[in-house]
Amino acid sequence: MITGLLTRTEVKIEGTVQGVGFRPFVFRVARELALTGWIVNGTDGVTIEVEGAAEVVGLLLEQLRTSCPPGARIERMTVRSVPAVGDREFIIQPSLEEGAKQLAISPDLATCADCVMELFDPRDRRFRYPWLSCTQCGPRISMVTAVPYDRANTTMSRFVLCVACRAEYEAPENRRFHAESTACPACGPKLALWDADGQVSAEGEEALQQTCRIIRAVGIVAVKGIGGFHLWVDATSEGAVQLLRARKRRPHKPFAVMFPSLEAIRTYCILSPDEAERLTSPEAPIVILQRLEGTSLTQGVAPGNVTVGAMLPYMPLHHLLMRELDGPVVATSGNRSEEPIVTGDEEARRRLAEIADAFLIHDRPIARPMDDSVVRMARSGPIVLRRARGLVPRTIRLPESIARDVEGPVLGVGGHLKNTVALLDGDRILLSQHLGDLSTLETEYAVRQAIDDLQWLLQVKPRAVACDLHPDYRSTRLAEELAGRWDVPLIRVQHHHAHVVACMAEHGVTGEVLGVAWDGSGYGVDGSLWGGEFLLATYRESERVAHLHPFRLPGGEQAAREPRRAEVAVRWETFGAQGCLAAVEEGTEWRAQAQLVVAMLAKQIQSPVTTSMGRLFDAVASMLGLCQVASFEGQAAMALEQEGTAASASVHGEDEAYAIALVSQEETPRRWIADWRPMIELMADDLSRGIERSRIAHRFHRALAELIGQVAERVGVRQVVLTGGCFQNVLLADLARARLESAGFVALTHREVPPNDGGLALGQAIIAATQLRPGC
Repeated sequence: MITGLLTRTEVKIEGTVQGVGFRPFVFRVARELALTGWIVNGTDGVTIEVEGAAEVVGLLLEQLRTSCPPGARIERMTVRSVPAVGDREFIIQPSLEEGAKQLAISPDLATCADCVMELFDPRDRRFRYPWLSCTQCGPRISMVTAVPYDRANTTMSRFVLCVACRAEYEAPENRRFHAESTACPACGPKLALWDADGQVSAEGEEALQQTCRIIRAVGIVAVKGIGGFHLWVDATSEGAVQLLRARKRRPHKPFAVMFPSLEAIRTYCILSPDEAERLTSPEAPIVILQRLEGTSLTQGVAPGNVTVGAMLPYMPLHHLLMRELDGPVVATSGNRSEEPIVTGDEEARRRLAEIADAFLIHDRPIARPMDDSVVRMARSGPIVLRRARGLVPRTIRLPESIARDVEGPVLGVGGHLKNTVALLDGDRILLSQHLGDLSTLETEYAVRQAIDDLQWLLQVKPRAVACDLHPDYRSTRLAEELAGRWDVPLIRVQHHHAHVVACMAEHGVTGEVLGVAWDGSGYGVDGSLWGGEFLLATYRESERVAHLHPFRLPGGEQAAREPRRAEVAVRWETFGAQGCLAAVEEGTEWRAQAQLVVAMLAKQIQSPVTTSMGRLFDAVASMLGLCQVASFEGQAAMALEQEGTAASASVHGEDEAYAIALVSQEETPRRWIADWRPMIELMADDLSRGIERSRIAHRFHRALAELIGQVAERVGVRQVVLTGGCFQNVLLADLARARLESAGFVALTHREVPPNDGGLALGQAIIAATQLRPGC
């Protein structure tokens, strides 16, 4: 028995502590330790007051730090002594509605093992019920309508708990104690199958069985999930997959595939322990895996690609369907190409009518769209390619030394592609879920909703709006509109500086960094299209210290869709007008077009200047015959990475790299241009000599890693940030990290925020907030 001086302690906790069983966890631990006091949900997190012997209170605090529920994430915990009051027991108090609102809600969590056991237990009253959940799993942010997180503030409020569910909800020893998403067949959401005309063709269990029959018969079913609809087809049927591609107008971009179990994934893919851990985590993202050869998985799920985006069932409905189908299915986002994911039943019937043969729906409304997160594993850890379900709404915390120097709240509206929005308030930044490309009115509407959503949930009005420098981005025009309507400053932020700062914030670094920001393109301060940049950066400002040798993009955006145009431009820059068409076959349709491209370059017509690393990747991929015309962003670069990775795993994976010359600019000796033209000459020579293109691709990647190392050594700043869409490339990221670390530098890569434009809003908000504070 532990005895000691009676003490009372107040504990304030911020982070993901609502909707994850945190209050029941603290309640049980406090009761087990015979402590008294209370715990309460507030608008800014959780507050605990606990009374007992000092040593025992210390045990509770240790459990808070080391043994929280899986979905909980403590970002800040402050502890102070308060006067003892002599409570007789420990209780959970009703949630507080007043106070400064800080989102403390959990992301949506994958179905836990206990719930899966109940789902398939014939003796359980929730046997085969598609919406069972508990404090450890189920929908959270996708169903919340206000804070604090209580059932009345969710889309489950319409489903009144039955007597049995109410008893569990109120029993502290029960796994569903204060589980706001809990329900059962008697009181919860119901399942129905609609035909293509929106007529109910089946309900309940029969709806599930009919869905499986349609999928087995090479049909397409739109399945309503936690954060939106997926389009499901049999992943072992080439006909079904090609039908989906034709209807969705998505000829080549890889589809995600759902597998029944981890064991099933091992039948089709190479799976590392780290990848398995990610797949089975509460976040349950899509994980990019290496495919095995000779399986029944059709090539059509990822044409020409040796990887596949794999995921596991993460809600009970998925588990039921996959148990029946007993094989892999394509489960791709329910949308038309380039549009946001569909969430509403009638919206799905309207927008997916030309794609789906049937609609498996339920009557729980979805409060906000939440697509699947996508992750790749590199040697240094995960690379988040798309941040959404399972990861949102986790906050990014600024270092205290930086938080002192920012003025907020500030809204960042992101870029044009892979848009997200961010809201900075104090030392916390909330980054929205992936919203899509701003090329459609539907995505713009989703972005506006997300902006309203953040303000409404947090009860915060921005005092400034940050956007990209590019004057023609739809996000820029939206920012101009909002700043005018709210009468607040509009702060325009350089694209690549925002990339660098987003990564800095993730790591909480202070001081100056060398930022390597490589992507497709971003508007530069000189009005040209940047994209192969080395920036000396702080949170407030940046200086361009090196960049790629510039070249022209004939046709502008058309060159991004046709890597062969970038190849002609790069050859023009390297070999001149006479040699740039040497590799283009006479008498072909492309030869005639290429001659027009050369004329555009000669006359500098519709051929903007760029330093884009992304377009250099395109040019090299086209030179190697890997991709001349792309149907989705990054297609050429993916093919080039795949080719280079093949060489690194073979006997030809030597350390040899092409040379890229670093040339000092005469007017600014401490600024360099990375001249890639000698490398292109060597590549062309290797191709003419019949060198394997995998070796050429690998040498190209090594050349880029060596370039990063050389610039870092000349600049002399120890911390080097690797950011931008090009660093979704695992081969490049791993080679660059190895080169930097071998020379004593610290390589910083993204861990929770995408290196692509999905992280721009975060960087924009921080830069703007520091610039608002004079003299910092």
